[in-house]
Amino acid sequence: MIDDKQELLDILRRKSVRTGHFILASGKESDLYCDCRVTALDPRGANLIGRVGWQLVKTEILPRHREIECIGGMTMGADPISLAVGMYSSLDDTAPRALQIFTVRKEPKDHGRGKRIEGNFESGKGVLVVDDVITTGGSTLRAIEAIENEGGKVKAALVLVDREEGGRQAIESRGIPVFALFTRRFLFQE
Repeated sequence: MIDDKQELLDILRRKSVRTGHFILASGKESDLYCDCRVTALDPRGANLIGRVGWQLVKTEILPRHREIECIGGMTMGADPISLAVGMYSSLDDTAPRALQIFTVRKEPKDHGRGKRIEGNFESGKGVLVVDDVITTGGSTLRAIEAIENEGGKVKAALVLVDREEGGRQAIESRGIPVFALFTRRFLFQE
């Protein structure tokens, strides 16, 4: 039987990974494009992200950062990943707690309470910041800044794909360790 991580990798490769010539959101040119939303919004892909992601959080992240209580990141890439991992945390009877889920808007709302962070976020809580793909780390760093501006304490970052183009180093230079489910090298190893 195929294991969960291998099945998730197969879905990522089939649905989300493209090679060619691309201009990325950062403005950089690349021969690799990862549209992880296609995998994260696929029912089976989301299920696997939740299961594999929660396993990484439970075995690697929480033992080092027990104070993490919530999970979220910049909308839209982080949303389905945060939700899937958070849902799996709530199903695990051995978990110290279910992770509360939130999302960071690109800009604060211009109506209502004008919030930038929506969902189950509380100032002072330990946060696991999420992103679908990191290249330069810019999107993740913007989420971290928004979370910290609202009083959150970012303890670690969880990413679906690390393109291995400097993003991990940029985030870790802020003292925030990055945990990736997949790296560029892993995506292309046969």
